[in-house]
Amino acid sequence: MDILIQQLFNGLTIGSVYSLVALGLTLVYGILHIPNFAHGALYMMGGYMTFTMMTKFGFHYWLAILIAVVAVGLLGVLMERFVFHPLRNAPPLHDKIAAIGILLFLESFAQLVWGGDYLTMPTPYNQVVSILGLTFTMQRLLIIVAAIVIMIALNLFLKKTFTGATIIAMSQNREGANLVGINTTKVAMLTFLISGGLAALASSLASPINLVFPGMGHLVILKAFVIIILGGMGSIPGAILGGYILGFSESLGATYISNDYKDIIAFILLVLILTIKPTGLFVKGGHT
Repeated sequence: MDILIQQLFNGLTIGSVYSLVALGLTLVYGILHIPNFAHGALYMMGGYMTFTMMTKFGFHYWLAILIAVVAVGLLGVLMERFVFHPLRNAPPLHDKIAAIGILLFLESFAQLVWGGDYLTMPTPYNQVVSILGLTFTMQRLLIIVAAIVIMIALNLFLKKTFTGATIIAMSQNREGANLVGINTTKVAMLTFLISGGLAALASSLASPINLVFPGMGHLVILKAFVIIILGGMGSIPGAILGGYILGFSESLGATYISNDYKDIIAFILLVLILTIKPTGLFVKGGHT
């Protein structure tokens, strides 16, 4: 029972990271209606930015995260302005090729600036706490709490503010949103800002228990795509639920099946759920 509870906690930690990444990805999909393959590179840049702010400039962990979130969010805005916006009327394949190009460019840039070595990010939350005989690290507790707070805040922003309502309206029907006076250009920029910020936050929280390296976003973004397909393309509740389903499945699978196969579990889940419900757990528009 202790092992089960420990692994459920680990699954909650992993699922929190996956959900944050998938949220940013599904927000962009709602606006562009294309998969943003460069989202994993934003995740990677968030890790490097936080690492650099802490090790080179001596900033506190939270200040470093804030800088990384803003910087990567602005990088997302630049992507929208200079790459995706000019291609808005181009064939859909062009957007996908451009996203892959951004991914390759950012990974090459990271390798040029920081090198290809695996880096360990420091954290002020190395403490280990014991609760009812179970051992937890403060960093993992921080990941869970921070992710839940951010997801609640994002949901309130989308549901309770006019700006959030414009994002939802635009994700449902871009042309209709434009016709009723919504500035679709500003909404698209804001969406990319939020998306990039979420990727950076997820990376900054997860990196102290993992490693920072140029290819760190590859597996994460593949699983994020699985999550948003499982939850229903464009569905915010589906992205959150899918992230936690995958996190728990991986953690329990690594313990009771084999750690060697935990990364395959995501794709097994994808096949099983889409066989039962091809539209995903939540259909498009489930976030409204």
